Amino acid sequence: MAPEADRDRLSGLLAATALGDRRAFAELYENTRSKLFAVSLRIVRERQIAEEVLQDSFVSIWNHAGDYARAKSAPTTWMTAIVRNRSLDVLRRSGREVADIDDRIASSVPDAGPTPDEAALASADARAISRCMKELEVEQRQAISLAFFHGMSHSELAGHIGRPLGTVKTHIRRGLLRLKDCLAGHMA
Repeated sequence: MAPEADRDRLSGLLAATALGDRRAFAELYENTRSKLFAVSLRIVRERQIAEEVLQDSFVSIWNHAGDYARAKSAPTTWMTAIVRNRSLDVLRRSGREVADIDDRIASSVPDAGPTPDEAALASADARAISRCMKELEVEQRQAISLAFFHGMSHSELAGHIGRPLGTVKTHIRRGLLRLKDCLAGHMA
């Protein structure tokens, strides 16, 4: 699979994981576990410890998938950093830290992050979304922000803002329609 397509697929799996999708998380695990295990094993040098680090790292990935920012790094880069940091923590706690491991690992992990052109385009898109979000009604902006940027389900959102579920869904639907129209005007 092409690197960009793979990055898009893994980003989508992380986004779905952030929303609590267990199937997406299982697919994410299946697609990345071998590479992430190898990263940990190179650092801790013991299979059993590397397996424990990998398990702990995937718990962290599950809990923090909503923190992943595609504009900042590729999904594999983000997950590799989690595994690397957990592995180094294990070494530090055990007093068996290996000198210069950071440089070797950093140089062996390809940077699949966005190119400068992709980053500029993402930045322009983010500015357009921000401008259009400001044009929404307060209730629509709040509902969309909490649902899409903070990963709340519609029912969680209704409880959070103290509104009926139907009202929340209406705010989101109408807000998305206005957002779509606004963005179409900015992109034209």
